[in-house]
Amino acid sequence: MVATTTIEDLHADVLARALRRLDGRSLAAASCATAGLRALAADPETWRALCLAEWPSMAGHPRLLSVVPPRRLFADAFPFPLPDAGELGGGGGGGGLLPSELVSAVDVYYRGAPLLSRVVETPASSPWFLGSPFRVEAVECKKPAAEAALSPAELELSWVVVDPARGRAVNVSSRRAVAVDRHWYTGETLVRFAVVLGGCKFEATVTCSEGAGNISEVSLAVQDADGAAASGERSLRLLAAAMEEQRIGGERERDEAKRRYDEFVKSRKGRKESKARREALIDLCCSAASAMAVLSFVAAVVLR
Repeated sequence: MVATTTIEDLHADVLARALRRLDGRSLAAASCATAGLRALAADPETWRALCLAEWPSMAGHPRLLSVVPPRRLFADAFPFPLPDAGELGGGGGGGGLLPSELVSAVDVYYRGAPLLSRVVETPASSPWFLGSPFRVEAVECKKPAAEAALSPAELELSWVVVDPARGRAVNVSSRRAVAVDRHWYTGETLVRFAVVLGGCKFEATVTCSEGAGNISEVSLAVQDADGAAASGERSLRLLAAAMEEQRIGGERERDEAKRRYDEFVKSRKGRKESKARREALIDLCCSAASAMAVLSFVAAVVLR
């Protein structure tokens, strides 16, 4: 009788090291194979290693992986959020409680390799923050960062927003750029990454200096369907709702992010044109009414 060998005959340490080399989907699939693999795949250190490999910014900020369990963090931050998050639940997000602090883990990649990583802590409970336009600066350099010259179109971005109090997270970047523009005045290249949540656009912009192509700024802002800046309070409600909603996975979602962005821009352009037509019609009516009033006055004077 020939003895059979299975993968579980390997030492647990060897299996654990092998599992840590898998991506999130492969690791989740392996955990469904056998009870032994499920136990190894549930090891928090395995998911911690996976999170650190996916988001290098978290390596220098251990607080993130302590306030959010690594497996939960990966499940929250890796898949794309639902585009209707914030509308489905009324934008309350956990009983209407808003995050009092946001922690942003920002990672810029170039040709698949980590290029720049930052963690930004943002107090979010002050009246000033709640009433002002939402904006978070991850990188703001007076002089461009000292990376080698790069091609902006090949940049990728991950922007994970964490609510430490609730222990939840969401990724508000499309990973791949949805648009690459040139600033009309400075000549800088603006690489835009965006997701649409609850009718608003969360747009992270990587600014590259003219000529050298080095990164000089990375920021996140939110706009509504009319192109106006969303307030801190409204943005927090959308983020809180997105953290509670289900996620959508799959490579197809990377293309879906650009499609939703294009639809949002097209819709905003249509609304702007419609508003301009209404205003032009109102101006025409006002001009006609003024002309009629003047003619009536002149006629009254002449016929007196």
